[in-house]
Amino acid sequence: MSKSVDVDLSGDVGVGLTFDNHLGVDVPTSYSFDITGIPKISIGLDPITINPLDVSVRIKEIPSIRTHIPANFTLGFSLLGYDIACVRLCGEAQVINEPYVPNPCEVCGHVHAQPEPTPVPGTNVPAVPR
Repeated sequence: MSKSVDVDLSGDVGVGLTFDNHLGVDVPTSYSFDITGIPKISIGLDPITINPLDVSVRIKEIPSIRTHIPANFTLGFSLLGYDIACVRLCGEAQVINEPYVPNPCEVCGHVHAQPEPTPVPGTNVPAVPR
């Protein structure tokens, strides 16, 4: 690809000043210029090509995650904006995408041992029936 441009420039410049000519020097107040002899400039560019790039992203496995989703539902009946009756359900749902091992707070059905009362030394406490 090659482009060439022919350029001719000309113009006038004027200065709107007046000078007190006490020294007798003739100071011009208008100037003109004329450019006609600019050499020819050629710019050549090779075509730009962009080769396609093959990009492939794959997931080897779905990552193991445990997502907690808070839930707060209300089902009710109201009249003129006042609640007459309602049932609320709140809690937390989970999306578990990992081998399930319950957290300490998620263990269900665990039997807790009852603490044994210990008497305070120096007092006479009757025995607790079992």
